[in-house]
Amino acid sequence: MLLNQFLLLAAVLFAIGVYGVLTRKNGVLVLMSIELILNSVNINLVAFGTFNADVSGQVFALFIIAVAAAEVGVGLAIVLLIYRNRRSIDVSEADMLKG
Repeated sequence: MLLNQFLLLAAVLFAIGVYGVLTRKNGVLVLMSIELILNSVNINLVAFGTFNADVSGQVFALFIIAVAAAEVGVGLAIVLLIYRNRRSIDVSEADMLKG
């Protein structure tokens, strides 16, 4: 496959992720959209690493996967706390939790 096909796929995933972050009010869907953005970056890193016959793209992709796993854990904990306090996971109501 050609490099531009991977880049096009990554651009589409990135656009869908940004659209999801900007339009969704549900906290879980926002986290899923952030995961789409991170996966599009991973596709770019692996595609460029394969194109240049270098392993550094795969290494950076593994680091991003580890950061994404930590982000999901912290993000879900925050969403659960918002739900526990407000009985809703609407992100627009999260600013009411300020002390």
